[in-house]
Amino acid sequence: MTANPDLTTQIYQVFIKTTPERIWQAITEPDQTLLYFHGARITNTPDRHIALGPDGSTWGDGAVLEWDPPRRLVHEWRSLYDPELAAEQPSRVIWDIEPHPGGLCLLTLTHDRLDGAPGTAKSVSGAGWTLVLSGLKTLLETGTPLVDLAAGEQA
Repeated sequence: MTANPDLTTQIYQVFIKTTPERIWQAITEPDQTLLYFHGARITNTPDRHIALGPDGSTWGDGAVLEWDPPRRLVHEWRSLYDPELAAEQPSRVIWDIEPHPGGLCLLTLTHDRLDGAPGTAKSVSGAGWTLVLSGLKTLLETGTPLVDLAAGEQA
């Protein structure tokens, strides 16, 4: 899972031993996202993507552009947790969930439309999305978070 921060399209893929339904639940329900997404409570509904930081501040707010459970979720991305990044144009995040034999799913995350958001592109590239997806995989496969966010542990 790697990407070049200069790219306006970043693609990450990971195989997870779970069901498409379980991945869908983990990416749309705030009680799940807080366990792997930097402590953020993220709610995805057919209309809206809202991310709240651990302190309750708004980290992101954007439209959901496509809602096809448990196969595909597409939403706007706005990095509202940082004033410089918040001034950039919205980008887009695409979650594609594809079942594979043996109880596996291939999760492909595409973060694109980053040409008007170079700071966001740099901040989410490499370790940014990799930590989130690694945390999601670990949580779904073991039931335990990769990082103990309550203890302030950082990767």
